[in-house]
Amino acid sequence: MHEKHLRIVGAGWAGLSAAVAATQDGWHIHLYDTAHVAGGRARSLAQHASGHPLDNGQHVLIGAYRDTLSLMRTVGLDPEALLQRIPLNLRFADGQGLALPHLPQPWNVLAGIAQARGWHWLDKISLLTACWQWQRQGFTCPAAWTVIQLCAHHKLTHRVVQQLIEPLCLSALNTSVEQASALVFLRVLRDAIQGGPGSADLLIPTTDLSALFPHACLAWLAERGARIHLGQRITAAHLQSPKFQPNANQVVILACPAWEAARLTQDTHPAWSRQASLLSHAAITTVYLHCTAANFQGLPHPMLALHTHATQPAQFVFDRSALTGQPGLLACVVSASQGEREDLAQRVQQQVTHQLGLTHLHIIQTVVEKRATLSCTPGQIRPEASIAPSLYACGDYVQGPYPSTLEGAVRSGQQVVTQLRHL
Repeated sequence: MHEKHLRIVGAGWAGLSAAVAATQDGWHIHLYDTAHVAGGRARSLAQHASGHPLDNGQHVLIGAYRDTLSLMRTVGLDPEALLQRIPLNLRFADGQGLALPHLPQPWNVLAGIAQARGWHWLDKISLLTACWQWQRQGFTCPAAWTVIQLCAHHKLTHRVVQQLIEPLCLSALNTSVEQASALVFLRVLRDAIQGGPGSADLLIPTTDLSALFPHACLAWLAERGARIHLGQRITAAHLQSPKFQPNANQVVILACPAWEAARLTQDTHPAWSRQASLLSHAAITTVYLHCTAANFQGLPHPMLALHTHATQPAQFVFDRSALTGQPGLLACVVSASQGEREDLAQRVQQQVTHQLGLTHLHIIQTVVEKRATLSCTPGQIRPEASIAPSLYACGDYVQGPYPSTLEGAVRSGQQVVTQLRHL
Protein backbone atom coordinates (compact mmCIF):
# COMPACT_ATOMS: atom_id res chain seq x y z
CA MET A 1 0.00 0.00 0.00
CA HIS A 2 1.39 3.42 -1.01
CA GLU A 3 1.90 6.12 1.59
CA LYS A 4 -0.59 8.98 1.47
CA HIS A 5 0.98 12.44 1.51
CA LEU A 6 -0.92 15.61 2.30
CA ARG A 7 0.64 19.02 1.67
CA ILE A 8 -1.15 21.82 3.51
CA VAL A 9 -0.40 25.42 2.51
CA GLY A 10 -1.23 27.58 5.52
CA ALA A 11 -0.75 27.01 9.25
CA GLY A 12 -3.67 29.01 10.58
CA TRP A 13 -6.35 27.34 12.65
CA ALA A 14 -7.98 25.80 9.55
CA GLY A 15 -4.71 24.32 8.31
CA LEU A 16 -3.77 23.08 11.76
CA SER A 17 -7.22 21.53 12.19
CA ALA A 18 -6.88 19.74 8.84
CA ALA A 19 -3.38 18.54 9.75
CA VAL A 20 -4.56 17.01 13.03
CA ALA A 21 -7.56 15.29 11.44
CA ALA A 22 -5.47 13.97 8.55
CA THR A 23 -2.76 12.71 10.90
CA GLN A 24 -5.41 10.74 12.76
CA ASP A 25 -6.47 9.27 9.39
CA GLY A 26 -2.95 8.10 8.62
CA TRP A 27 -1.76 10.79 6.20
CA HIS A 28 1.87 11.94 6.11
CA ILE A 29 1.69 15.70 6.66
CA HIS A 30 3.77 18.48 5.09
CA LEU A 31 2.69 21.85 6.54
CA TYR A 32 3.81 25.18 5.05
CA ASP A 33 3.30 28.81 6.00
CA THR A 34 4.81 32.08 4.83
CA ALA A 35 4.89 33.40 8.39
CA HIS A 36 7.44 32.25 10.93
CA VAL A 37 4.67 31.91 13.53
CA ALA A 38 1.70 29.57 13.13
CA GLY A 39 -1.85 30.60 13.97
CA GLY A 40 -2.89 32.88 11.12
CA ARG A 41 -4.99 35.76 12.42
CA ALA A 42 -5.12 34.21 15.90
CA ARG A 43 -1.51 34.28 17.05
CA SER A 44 0.76 36.23 19.38
CA LEU A 45 3.06 39.06 18.32
CA ALA A 46 6.74 39.58 18.99
CA GLN A 47 5.91 42.66 21.10
CA HIS A 48 5.52 42.08 24.84
CA ALA A 49 3.84 43.93 27.69
CA SER A 50 4.61 43.09 31.33
CA GLY A 51 6.55 40.04 30.24
CA HIS A 52 3.74 38.52 28.16
CA PRO A 53 3.18 38.72 24.39
CA LEU A 54 0.53 40.89 22.83
CA ASP A 55 -1.83 39.22 20.36
CA ASN A 56 -2.65 40.23 16.80
CA GLY A 57 -6.21 40.74 17.99
CA GLN A 58 -8.35 40.09 21.05
CA HIS A 59 -10.37 36.91 20.51
CA VAL A 60 -13.34 35.44 22.36
CA LEU A 61 -14.81 31.98 21.94
CA ILE A 62 -18.22 30.78 23.09
CA GLY A 63 -19.19 27.53 24.72
CA ALA A 64 -20.95 26.42 21.51
CA TYR A 65 -17.58 26.12 19.75
CA ARG A 66 -17.51 22.38 20.41
CA ASP A 67 -15.13 21.43 17.61
CA THR A 68 -12.53 24.01 18.61
CA LEU A 69 -12.60 22.90 22.23
CA SER A 70 -12.40 19.26 21.22
CA LEU A 71 -9.44 19.98 18.95
CA MET A 72 -7.60 21.67 21.82
CA ARG A 73 -8.12 18.56 23.94
CA THR A 74 -6.88 16.33 21.12
CA VAL A 75 -3.46 18.03 21.13
CA GLY A 76 -3.20 17.73 24.91
CA LEU A 77 -4.56 21.07 26.08
CA ASP A 78 -7.12 21.76 28.78
CA PRO A 79 -9.48 24.49 27.53
CA GLU A 80 -10.82 25.12 31.03
CA ALA A 81 -7.30 26.02 32.17
CA LEU A 82 -6.60 28.32 29.23
CA LEU A 83 -9.98 30.01 28.84
CA GLN A 84 -11.90 31.92 31.48
CA ARG A 85 -15.53 30.84 31.25
CA ILE A 86 -18.15 33.41 32.18
CA PRO A 87 -21.89 33.46 31.47
CA LEU A 88 -22.81 35.78 28.60
CA ASN A 89 -22.46 39.30 29.93
CA LEU A 90 -23.10 42.29 27.68
CA ARG A 91 -23.51 44.90 30.39
CA PHE A 92 -21.98 48.32 29.97
CA ALA A 93 -19.91 50.28 32.46
CA ASP A 94 -23.05 52.21 33.48
CA GLY A 95 -24.72 48.91 34.44
CA GLN A 96 -27.21 48.79 31.59
CA GLY A 97 -27.66 45.71 29.45
CA LEU A 98 -28.20 41.98 29.64
CA ALA A 99 -26.29 39.29 31.52
CA LEU A 100 -27.22 35.62 31.79
CA PRO A 101 -27.16 34.03 35.26
CA HIS A 102 -25.84 30.56 36.18
CA LEU A 103 -29.02 28.63 35.40
CA PRO A 104 -29.92 25.74 33.09
CA GLN A 105 -31.24 26.57 29.64
CA PRO A 106 -33.68 28.11 28.84
CA TRP A 107 -34.13 29.52 32.34
CA ASN A 108 -30.85 31.45 32.07
CA VAL A 109 -32.16 33.29 28.99
CA LEU A 110 -35.56 33.99 30.55
CA ALA A 111 -34.01 35.21 33.81
CA GLY A 112 -31.42 37.29 31.97
CA ILE A 113 -34.07 39.10 29.95
CA ALA A 114 -36.29 39.62 33.00
CA GLN A 115 -33.36 41.10 34.96
CA ALA A 116 -31.88 43.20 32.15
CA ARG A 117 -30.91 46.55 33.63
CA GLY A 118 -32.10 49.81 32.14
CA TRP A 119 -34.66 48.04 29.98
CA HIS A 120 -38.38 48.86 30.06
CA TRP A 121 -41.01 46.14 30.10
CA LEU A 122 -41.65 46.72 26.38
CA ASP A 123 -37.96 45.98 25.61
CA LYS A 124 -38.13 42.71 27.52
CA ILE A 125 -41.45 41.62 26.02
CA SER A 126 -40.21 42.33 22.49
CA LEU A 127 -37.11 40.17 23.00
CA LEU A 128 -38.99 37.34 24.73
CA THR A 129 -41.51 37.30 21.89
CA ALA A 130 -38.77 37.28 19.27
CA CYS A 131 -36.90 34.43 21.00
CA TRP A 132 -40.10 32.39 21.14
CA GLN A 133 -40.77 33.01 17.45
CA TRP A 134 -37.18 32.18 16.44
CA GLN A 135 -37.39 28.89 18.29
CA ARG A 136 -40.79 28.04 16.84
CA GLN A 137 -39.47 28.77 13.32
CA GLY A 138 -36.34 26.69 13.80
CA PHE A 139 -34.04 29.74 13.85
CA THR A 140 -34.57 30.33 10.15
CA CYS A 141 -35.71 33.28 8.08
CA PRO A 142 -35.65 34.39 4.43
CA ALA A 143 -32.11 34.11 3.09
CA ALA A 144 -32.16 37.67 1.75
CA TRP A 145 -32.84 39.29 5.13
CA THR A 146 -30.28 41.35 6.98
CA VAL A 147 -30.17 41.35 10.76
CA ILE A 148 -31.80 44.79 10.94
CA GLN A 149 -34.65 43.48 8.74
CA LEU A 150 -35.02 40.54 11.11
CA CYS A 151 -35.24 42.94 14.05
CA ALA A 152 -37.82 45.08 12.28
CA HIS A 153 -39.92 42.02 11.40
CA HIS A 154 -40.03 40.95 15.04
CA LYS A 155 -40.56 44.53 16.26
CA LEU A 156 -37.53 44.53 18.56
CA THR A 157 -37.17 47.84 20.34
CA HIS A 158 -34.35 50.25 19.60
CA ARG A 159 -32.79 49.61 23.02
CA VAL A 160 -32.69 45.83 22.48
CA VAL A 161 -31.18 46.27 19.03
CA GLN A 162 -28.60 48.77 20.27
CA GLN A 163 -27.60 47.05 23.51
CA LEU A 164 -27.89 43.37 22.53
CA ILE A 165 -28.34 42.57 18.85
CA GLU A 166 -25.72 45.01 17.51
CA PRO A 167 -22.87 43.89 19.83
CA LEU A 168 -23.76 40.21 19.33
CA CYS A 169 -23.84 40.62 15.56
CA LEU A 170 -20.56 42.50 15.40
CA SER A 171 -18.77 40.07 17.70
CA ALA A 172 -20.08 36.93 15.95
CA LEU A 173 -20.20 38.06 12.30
CA ASN A 174 -17.95 41.17 12.25
CA THR A 175 -20.58 42.78 10.06
CA SER A 176 -23.00 45.60 10.87
CA VAL A 177 -26.66 44.79 11.48
CA GLU A 178 -27.53 46.76 8.34
CA GLN A 179 -25.45 44.39 6.20
CA ALA A 180 -25.16 41.10 8.13
CA SER A 181 -26.96 37.93 7.11
CA ALA A 182 -29.88 37.26 9.45
CA LEU A 183 -29.80 33.57 8.54
CA VAL A 184 -26.21 33.11 9.70
CA PHE A 185 -26.84 35.24 12.78
CA LEU A 186 -29.75 32.99 13.77
CA ARG A 187 -27.62 29.90 13.16
CA VAL A 188 -25.01 31.08 15.66
CA LEU A 189 -27.74 32.16 18.08
CA ARG A 190 -29.36 28.73 17.85
CA ASP A 191 -26.10 26.97 18.74
CA ALA A 192 -25.57 29.31 21.68
CA ILE A 193 -29.12 28.97 23.02
CA GLN A 194 -29.80 25.31 22.24
CA GLY A 195 -26.27 23.87 22.33
CA GLY A 196 -26.52 22.46 25.82
CA PRO A 197 -25.06 23.56 29.18
CA GLY A 198 -22.57 26.38 28.87
CA SER A 199 -23.05 26.88 25.12
CA ALA A 200 -23.80 30.61 25.55
CA ASP A 201 -20.84 31.17 27.89
CA LEU A 202 -18.03 33.49 26.85
CA LEU A 203 -14.60 31.83 26.79
CA ILE A 204 -11.84 34.43 27.06
CA PRO A 205 -8.17 33.40 26.64
CA THR A 206 -6.02 33.69 29.76
CA THR A 207 -2.82 33.21 27.78
CA ASP A 208 -1.45 34.56 24.53
CA LEU A 209 -3.05 33.16 21.38
CA SER A 210 -0.02 31.17 20.25
CA ALA A 211 0.05 29.36 23.59
CA LEU A 212 -3.72 28.86 23.41
CA PHE A 213 -3.41 26.34 20.58
CA PRO A 214 -0.84 26.71 17.74
CA HIS A 215 2.34 25.92 19.75
CA ALA A 216 0.89 22.75 21.24
CA CYS A 217 -0.59 21.72 17.90
CA LEU A 218 2.75 22.01 16.10
CA ALA A 219 4.42 19.96 18.83
CA TRP A 220 1.68 17.30 18.58
CA LEU A 221 2.08 17.12 14.80
CA ALA A 222 5.88 16.99 14.96
CA GLU A 223 5.77 14.12 17.45
CA ARG A 224 3.73 12.18 14.89
CA GLY A 225 6.10 12.76 12.01
CA ALA A 226 4.68 15.86 10.36
CA ARG A 227 7.15 17.96 8.35
CA ILE A 228 6.64 21.60 9.32
CA HIS A 229 7.99 24.39 7.10
CA LEU A 230 7.35 27.83 8.61
CA GLY A 231 8.75 30.91 6.90
CA GLN A 232 8.39 29.30 3.47
CA ARG A 233 6.23 31.02 0.85
CA ILE A 234 4.53 28.69 -1.59
CA THR A 235 4.02 30.06 -5.10
CA ALA A 236 1.93 28.97 -8.06
CA ALA A 237 5.13 27.56 -9.56
CA HIS A 238 5.57 25.35 -6.50
CA LEU A 239 2.06 23.94 -6.93
CA GLN A 240 2.81 23.03 -10.54
CA SER A 241 6.07 21.30 -9.68
CA PRO A 242 6.27 17.50 -9.34
CA LYS A 243 6.82 17.89 -5.59
CA PHE A 244 3.33 19.35 -5.14
CA GLN A 245 1.55 17.75 -8.06
CA PRO A 246 -1.75 16.25 -6.85
CA ASN A 247 -2.10 12.58 -7.72
CA ALA A 248 -3.56 9.35 -6.40
CA ASN A 249 -1.15 9.30 -3.45
CA GLN A 250 -0.77 13.02 -2.80
CA VAL A 251 -3.34 15.69 -2.01
CA VAL A 252 -2.82 19.44 -1.63
CA ILE A 253 -4.98 21.60 0.64
CA LEU A 254 -4.85 25.38 0.37
CA ALA A 255 -5.47 26.54 3.93
CA CYS A 256 -4.25 30.07 3.26
CA PRO A 257 -6.48 33.18 3.11
CA ALA A 258 -8.98 33.51 0.27
CA TRP A 259 -6.98 36.09 -1.66
CA GLU A 260 -3.82 33.97 -1.40
CA ALA A 261 -5.65 30.82 -2.53
CA ALA A 262 -7.08 32.84 -5.43
CA ARG A 263 -3.57 33.96 -6.43
CA LEU A 264 -2.24 30.40 -6.34
CA THR A 265 -5.04 29.07 -8.57
CA GLN A 266 -5.66 31.96 -10.96
CA ASP A 267 -3.85 30.35 -13.92
CA THR A 268 -4.74 26.71 -13.36
CA HIS A 269 -8.29 26.98 -11.98
CA PRO A 270 -9.54 30.46 -12.96
CA ALA A 271 -13.24 29.90 -12.19
CA TRP A 272 -12.60 28.89 -8.58
CA SER A 273 -9.95 31.61 -8.25
CA ARG A 274 -12.34 34.30 -9.43
CA GLN A 275 -15.00 33.22 -6.95
CA ALA A 276 -12.50 33.38 -4.08
CA SER A 277 -11.10 36.73 -5.21
CA LEU A 278 -14.55 38.36 -5.34
CA LEU A 279 -15.24 37.77 -1.65
CA SER A 280 -15.40 40.93 0.46
CA HIS A 281 -13.73 41.17 3.85
CA ALA A 282 -14.03 43.36 6.94
CA ALA A 283 -11.38 44.72 9.26
CA ILE A 284 -10.95 44.34 13.01
CA THR A 285 -8.86 46.78 15.04
CA THR A 286 -7.52 46.07 18.51
CA VAL A 287 -6.23 49.07 20.45
CA TYR A 288 -4.02 48.24 23.42
CA LEU A 289 -4.15 50.90 26.13
CA HIS A 290 -2.03 51.03 29.27
CA CYS A 291 -3.53 52.70 32.34
CA THR A 292 -0.86 54.05 34.67
CA ALA A 293 -3.18 55.77 37.16
CA ALA A 294 -2.06 54.87 40.69
CA ASN A 295 -5.59 53.99 41.84
CA PHE A 296 -6.46 51.73 38.89
CA GLN A 297 -7.18 48.23 40.18
CA GLY A 298 -8.64 46.81 36.98
CA LEU A 299 -12.12 46.68 35.45
CA PRO A 300 -15.11 45.34 37.42
CA HIS A 301 -15.35 42.47 34.90
CA PRO A 302 -12.80 40.88 32.52
CA MET A 303 -14.90 42.15 29.62
CA LEU A 304 -17.18 45.18 29.37
CA ALA A 305 -19.42 46.34 26.54
CA LEU A 306 -18.98 49.93 25.37
CA HIS A 307 -21.62 52.27 24.00
CA THR A 308 -20.76 52.79 20.36
CA HIS A 309 -21.37 55.54 17.84
CA ALA A 310 -19.46 57.32 15.07
CA THR A 311 -16.90 59.02 17.32
CA GLN A 312 -16.64 56.17 19.85
CA PRO A 313 -16.05 53.06 17.71
CA ALA A 314 -15.01 50.27 20.12
CA GLN A 315 -17.63 47.71 21.14
CA PHE A 316 -15.76 45.91 23.93
CA VAL A 317 -12.86 46.40 26.31
CA PHE A 318 -10.95 43.54 27.96
CA ASP A 319 -8.93 43.68 31.17
CA ARG A 320 -5.68 41.91 30.31
CA SER A 321 -4.55 42.33 33.90
CA ALA A 322 -7.24 39.93 35.09
CA LEU A 323 -6.92 37.66 32.07
CA THR A 324 -3.23 37.41 31.19
CA GLY A 325 -1.41 39.01 34.12
CA GLN A 326 -0.51 42.23 32.28
CA PRO A 327 -1.18 44.99 34.87
CA GLY A 328 -2.99 48.04 33.58
CA LEU A 329 -3.32 46.67 30.05
CA LEU A 330 -6.66 47.04 28.26
CA ALA A 331 -7.55 45.57 24.87
CA CYS A 332 -10.27 47.50 23.05
CA VAL A 333 -11.94 45.87 20.04
CA VAL A 334 -13.40 47.68 17.03
CA SER A 335 -15.25 45.16 14.87
CA ALA A 336 -15.97 46.03 11.22
CA SER A 337 -13.56 48.91 11.72
CA GLN A 338 -13.08 51.75 9.26
CA GLY A 339 -10.69 54.67 9.20
CA GLU A 340 -7.02 55.32 9.75
CA ARG A 341 -5.05 53.54 12.47
CA GLU A 342 -3.97 56.64 14.41
CA ASP A 343 -7.40 58.25 14.30
CA LEU A 344 -9.09 55.03 15.46
CA ALA A 345 -6.65 54.64 18.34
CA GLN A 346 -7.17 58.21 19.54
CA ARG A 347 -10.95 57.91 19.35
CA VAL A 348 -10.87 54.66 21.32
CA GLN A 349 -8.60 56.25 23.93
CA GLN A 350 -11.07 59.13 24.33
CA GLN A 351 -14.01 56.71 24.41
CA VAL A 352 -12.53 54.65 27.25
CA THR A 353 -11.61 57.80 29.15
CA HIS A 354 -15.16 59.12 28.80
CA GLN A 355 -17.15 55.93 29.43
CA LEU A 356 -14.98 54.31 32.10
CA GLY A 357 -13.71 57.47 33.75
CA LEU A 358 -10.08 56.37 33.45
CA THR A 359 -7.13 58.71 33.28
CA HIS A 360 -3.47 58.28 32.38
CA LEU A 361 -4.29 56.09 29.40
CA HIS A 362 -1.50 55.52 26.91
CA ILE A 363 -1.73 53.88 23.49
CA ILE A 364 0.95 51.19 23.33
CA GLN A 365 -0.08 49.27 20.18
CA THR A 366 -2.80 49.34 17.55
CA VAL A 367 -3.29 46.16 15.53
CA VAL A 368 -5.35 46.46 12.35
CA GLU A 369 -6.29 43.27 10.52
CA LYS A 370 -7.60 44.81 7.30
CA ARG A 371 -9.07 41.54 6.01
CA ALA A 372 -9.76 39.87 9.31
CA THR A 373 -12.99 38.10 8.38
CA LEU A 374 -15.37 37.49 5.54
CA SER A 375 -18.15 40.08 5.29
CA CYS A 376 -21.11 37.96 6.29
CA THR A 377 -23.79 39.40 4.01
CA PRO A 378 -26.98 37.75 2.71
CA GLY A 379 -26.60 35.62 -0.37
CA GLN A 380 -22.82 35.74 -0.47
CA ILE A 381 -21.62 32.73 -2.45
CA ARG A 382 -18.56 31.09 -0.96
CA PRO A 383 -16.28 28.83 -2.99
CA GLU A 384 -16.49 25.09 -2.47
CA ALA A 385 -13.74 23.14 -0.76
CA SER A 386 -13.07 21.03 -3.86
CA ILE A 387 -11.00 22.91 -6.45
CA ALA A 388 -9.90 20.01 -8.65
CA PRO A 389 -9.09 16.32 -8.22
CA SER A 390 -6.76 16.02 -5.20
CA LEU A 391 -6.70 19.83 -4.76
CA TYR A 392 -8.84 21.34 -1.99
CA ALA A 393 -9.24 24.50 0.05
CA CYS A 394 -10.22 25.07 3.65
CA GLY A 395 -10.69 28.17 5.74
CA ASP A 396 -13.38 30.27 7.34
CA TYR A 397 -14.31 31.65 3.89
CA VAL A 398 -15.04 28.24 2.30
CA GLN A 399 -18.65 27.17 1.86
CA GLY A 400 -20.11 26.24 5.24
CA PRO A 401 -22.75 27.14 7.81
CA TYR A 402 -20.61 29.32 10.10
CA PRO A 403 -19.25 32.87 9.77
CA SER A 404 -15.55 33.74 9.84
CA THR A 405 -14.74 32.57 13.35
CA LEU A 406 -12.19 30.22 14.84
CA GLU A 407 -14.94 27.60 14.98
CA GLY A 408 -15.68 28.14 11.31
CA ALA A 409 -12.00 27.67 10.45
CA VAL A 410 -11.66 24.53 12.58
CA ARG A 411 -14.80 22.98 11.14
CA SER A 412 -13.64 23.70 7.61
CA GLY A 413 -10.32 21.97 8.21
CA GLN A 414 -12.03 18.92 9.64
CA GLN A 415 -14.66 18.76 6.91
CA VAL A 416 -12.16 18.85 4.06
CA VAL A 417 -10.34 15.88 5.57
CA THR A 418 -13.67 14.06 5.77
CA GLN A 419 -13.92 14.46 1.99
CA LEU A 420 -10.48 12.86 1.60
CA ARG A 421 -11.77 9.66 3.15
CA HIS A 422 -13.80 9.03 0.01
CA LEU A 423 -10.79 9.21 -2.33
